[in-house]
Amino acid sequence: MKTQFQKAAGVALLIGSFLMFITMVLHPVGGSFEQILRVRTMGMIAHSIALVSIPFTWVGFWGITKRLDGAPFFSRTAFSFMTFGLVAVMIAAALNGLVLTEFVSRYAEASPEVLDTIRPILYFNGALNHAFDYIFMGAMCISVLLWSIAILKTKAFPIWLGWLGGLLSVLAMAMWVIGFVFVDLHGFRLFIFGSVAWIVAAGVFLVRVKKE
Repeated sequence: MKTQFQKAAGVALLIGSFLMFITMVLHPVGGSFEQILRVRTMGMIAHSIALVSIPFTWVGFWGITKRLDGAPFFSRTAFSFMTFGLVAVMIAAALNGLVLTEFVSRYAEASPEVLDTIRPILYFNGALNHAFDYIFMGAMCISVLLWSIAILKTKAFPIWLGWLGGLLSVLAMAMWVIGFVFVDLHGFRLFIFGSVAWIVAAGVFLVRVKKE
């Protein structure tokens, strides 16, 4: 039963990763009120896909955690951080893809004077969204780092996956410290694609778990 769940969790992780990849491919470039208004439909679609991916990835991460039960402190602490991060990215996706879309749609025919009064609200929404993005990325880095340490301790996954996860996590944190901007679209895409590479590898190995 334990092996069966881990295989199913691996499939869930691959589904979630695929949906995250599609989200980043479809994600429109926002900016001004006019640009957000033009791409609001695609923005809603992309962020809705992101929201659907979250339950799949959460189950998949629980599968990784169960696989790494030989190092319970590291694996479960990682899962706690990841859960925290997924809640943050859920809020960010809802704000940016659903709340913002509904808000700008109501002002589609507004005069320039009215638009000037709502621009501070758009700036606030962007700042709030970036805060949740940073929470998610920080949680992701810490989680992958802790799972990677658990992999090196337990060898429940190939050792290279542990080294890769540790390297990606430390590199992302170092880039953030030196000032690399991860919260614009291109930076966020880079972060997600790097994360997805590690997640897909973990998902594949979960699917291939042999009966114990």
